[in-house]
Amino acid sequence: MKLTESMLRDMVETRLTAEEIGDLLTMTGFELEDIEVVEGEKVLDVNIMANRGDGASVLGLAREVLAKDPSAKPTSLFKGLADWTPPADADAKDVNGLASVVIETSDCTRFSCRVFSNVSNGESPAWLKERLTKIGQRPISLLVDLTNYVMMETGQPMHAYDLAKVPAGKIIVRGARAGEKVKTLDGIERDLLPGEMMICDQSRPIGVAGVMGGEETEVSATTSACLLESAHFDHRSVRKTRKRLGLQTEASYRFERYVDPEGTVRAIERFGQLLAEAIGATAVPGVVDVYPAPPVRPRLRLRPSRASALLGMPVTADEIERYLTALGCTVERQGDEFAVTAPTWRIDLEREDDFVEEVGRIHGYEKIPEALPIGTTPMGGTHGPLEVIDRVREALVRCGLTQCISHSLRDLHALDAPGGRTIVRNPHSPEMAHLRNSNLPCLAEAAQRNGGRDLQLFEIGRVFSPGVEKPQLSILLTGALDQPSWRLKDRPNADFFTLKGILDRVFAAVGVDATWSLPKETDLRFHPTRSAELSGVGIAGQIHPDVAEACDLPSDTVIAEIDLDGLTRLAPSVTHFHSVHRNPAARRDIAMVVSKDVAYEQINAAVRKAAGEVLEKHWLFDVYEGRGMEEGHHSLAIALQFRKAGNFTDEEANQVRDSVVAALEGLGAKLR
Repeated sequence: MKLTESMLRDMVETRLTAEEIGDLLTMTGFELEDIEVVEGEKVLDVNIMANRGDGASVLGLAREVLAKDPSAKPTSLFKGLADWTPPADADAKDVNGLASVVIETSDCTRFSCRVFSNVSNGESPAWLKERLTKIGQRPISLLVDLTNYVMMETGQPMHAYDLAKVPAGKIIVRGARAGEKVKTLDGIERDLLPGEMMICDQSRPIGVAGVMGGEETEVSATTSACLLESAHFDHRSVRKTRKRLGLQTEASYRFERYVDPEGTVRAIERFGQLLAEAIGATAVPGVVDVYPAPPVRPRLRLRPSRASALLGMPVTADEIERYLTALGCTVERQGDEFAVTAPTWRIDLEREDDFVEEVGRIHGYEKIPEALPIGTTPMGGTHGPLEVIDRVREALVRCGLTQCISHSLRDLHALDAPGGRTIVRNPHSPEMAHLRNSNLPCLAEAAQRNGGRDLQLFEIGRVFSPGVEKPQLSILLTGALDQPSWRLKDRPNADFFTLKGILDRVFAAVGVDATWSLPKETDLRFHPTRSAELSGVGIAGQIHPDVAEACDLPSDTVIAEIDLDGLTRLAPSVTHFHSVHRNPAARRDIAMVVSKDVAYEQINAAVRKAAGEVLEKHWLFDVYEGRGMEEGHHSLAIALQFRKAGNFTDEEANQVRDSVVAALEGLGAKLR
């Protein structure tokens, strides 16, 4: 946006120099790009933000100077434009039968026009040509130059039609129809797409709305009657059409940044005033003004305390009221707060914080006091659920498993968890119509793509069921655990106990002692007699033979699902570290003959309770079911490791062992 120093001083009386005005505008958000001297006068080049269309006019920048500079005063021209009221003959539906307007698209929110008769479209006055030339505009003719000049003054684009070339003076604003074309003022015939907003006569487009007029209705030296258009168009529609046509004009520049819908008739009146001064021509009585739905700006709450808190400096209520009023806002006091209504030319003011920004701009960002940042330094690393997930992932990798990452959108699968799937609206394809409720289908497909054998896979990802989203760990093991080697003639396959050992390590990594029990509910994905529930947060076991066949997986594949939210709740919130023990441990081994009907978890619980705090760990290291063993029984060899602050004597270790044996005898076991 370029303007001469004299154009600004026509609206503002200020002692500031052009350079100081440029600095002032920069501090209000309108960055001064350059000041150049053209024919002895300083011309300011100001950058206008995309959401500040009001700044693309001398009137808009004058408001900023008047609001920011306490010594500045408005001139009579500024008052005449800023305080303008519609003339008595506005809102006529036609002008003595010379012109009429019909709006057929919602992209046109207001269309005003007026007829000027007995005009002569010769050269413009010297002062007008001089000012336009200084700001980079090429003088063309009086009518065209006046539309351009008034646009620079008020920000309202206008277009002059030769009334004789518009049949019956009827203007129709509508979307283009298939196959229509228009020859614009640059002499290029342009193909139009259906729906693009056009200015039309009764039969054809005669201009691209908000962008450029048509060549066939332009004013010329023979024009004796002028139909002047001053309209308001939706900025998104103008931008879309302008980009497709590749047309960048001063009019589209402003419409794309939003033009004040209340300024259409005001610009017409300013044009008429300058035209009368230039050649004495006057307008035909009556203004056509079709304005279907004038905008209603909401009243928004503004708290001075909020303004001071956000800006980091005190701002008084009187200052807030003065700043916002100077910017054109309507301000009403309501106790300790304000009810503020933004002017029609500021659609960017939508909430309380927007008004606080306006207060800060005018009060002065340079007045914000220097202060050190206030805050706390967060702990490094991950915490809470994320820390648990990191430890789980690291433990699985240490056990030799490979992590998979899969898409959460899937088709139905045999390994889906019971309970239904969430359906995706408008899926890209049937194969992506559901959100997964288990990671096991993803692992099964990954296994198939990689040979389906000798794989140890896991995935940590979010799963979804109706109304629920949570992180889940899934594991799939199939085939041998080790790579072929000359030292290993027989490579053992992964089984339930392999999976159990891995999960025990995973739980230990997050500080949870894993407990295993028979499943309380049937999960048809798992073998009915070769699966177990884990600490109430998951299930692990061998895949059901029917599901294995449906998934094209080996029947001895083992799988697991763990709810990581549940595991996080079990994990201790504080990690305790212990020094290396200074005293040796004592070990005792026992072999107990026990019925196979007794679950090993019962044996585990009995051992822990009987040994108490001195039991550091225990493990099953042998199972015997051979000759001499009673039917339905087996011998379990269990190692017990004790440790305490002092050294264990043989007698003390034997006493603890005997307590464990007695507890197991309570389950029907016998010492072998």
